[in-house]
Amino acid sequence: MYIIPIVLGLLVGSFLNVCIYRLPRGISIVRPRSFCPSCGKGVRWYDNVPLLSYVLLRGRCRDCGGRISVRYPIVEALSSVISLLVYYKFGRWDLYVIYYIFLSAPLILIIFVDLEHQIIPDLISIPGIFFGIISRFLVADGVSLSGTFRDVAIDTILGILVGGGMLAVAGYLYYRLRKIEGIGGGDVKLAAMLGAFFGWQGAIVVLLVSSFLGSLVGLFLIFVLKKDTKYAIPYGPFLSVAAFIYLFFGRAILLWYTSLI
Repeated sequence: MYIIPIVLGLLVGSFLNVCIYRLPRGISIVRPRSFCPSCGKGVRWYDNVPLLSYVLLRGRCRDCGGRISVRYPIVEALSSVISLLVYYKFGRWDLYVIYYIFLSAPLILIIFVDLEHQIIPDLISIPGIFFGIISRFLVADGVSLSGTFRDVAIDTILGILVGGGMLAVAGYLYYRLRKIEGIGGGDVKLAAMLGAFFGWQGAIVVLLVSSFLGSLVGLFLIFVLKKDTKYAIPYGPFLSVAAFIYLFFGRAILLWYTSLI
């Protein structure tokens, strides 16, 4: 059974590469078919096999010899690994669809788009909020909900408000203090999307973990690479990585935290 999520992850990863390249450039993700960014020629079907084609072509276009970005195999491999981990953790195909197709795959896309272009497409985050709302009425952290409709609704609404609201307030205060934008609207919508999926407790954990990770990277850039304190780094990847941490270890994190209290 584990072969299926591995293969599905590779196929989805190949499609994610198309979206990562085309969405920020305003190109349709449906047409034209896959093409080489260097020469524009269409990619043959046998040169479009996830991972394998990149290895056989040695990372170069068959027609023009232009170098193919290493991002392509990285995204495909990462997508396949996360696909396997999601299925391994939940062991059910309905939960797999929710937490891989509707959450994990979009997060992978957001990581690489934000790293390259420093934007988070609304086409991903806004529908993600609605998918998160729907998922909360089906499952909560991989366990069937036993609470009432009202309990789930309140938790979901609070998750959206805590996730997006706290980040929006932090961005506003940062702008007031330093007169520069520190947190973009895309980050706020992504945080709201994660709050919809995880509820208010999960939203807080994701914000804390992402802030911690961002601080570590920021300190490394300042003290090791000698970057200026105004050097901009995208926050979306940190939110996404924190979301993966919560997805796989959220229950353990919450139990550990409540044990301290």
